[in-house]
Amino acid sequence: MTSNPDHTAPVPASAAINAEPGSLHAFILDQLDEDQAQDLVSIPLAGKTSIADHMIVASGRSTRQVASMAMKLAEKLKQGGYGPARIEGLPAADWVLIDAGDVVVHLFRPEVRSFYNLERMWGFGEEKAS
Repeated sequence: MTSNPDHTAPVPASAAINAEPGSLHAFILDQLDEDQAQDLVSIPLAGKTSIADHMIVASGRSTRQVASMAMKLAEKLKQGGYGPARIEGLPAADWVLIDAGDVVVHLFRPEVRSFYNLERMWGFGEEKAS
């Protein structure tokens, strides 16, 4: 699942905003949706930072699911011709970072995700002054 235009509730990843069909961003969203990632949020980073074009934040129900999603995503990226992804945090699998180049993915256990609250840090869903 990913966010909807008003940033209030998740919608299926297949309806992802700004996910060009065939893009790395869409590929990752589809893979995470297939692996039953929870509370999927895609944050556009273009213009905010040069580290990536998109950040995807998602949760798994357990460390086992987080680790499994991360390993499977890395393998699918390689098989899909996107090259090897860099992975950090896999041994503990409380928070796993997958750097796929233009897309950075953060997979969390729910408790760890709420503690770090990356969505808020990047200003996702907050009203902007006009």
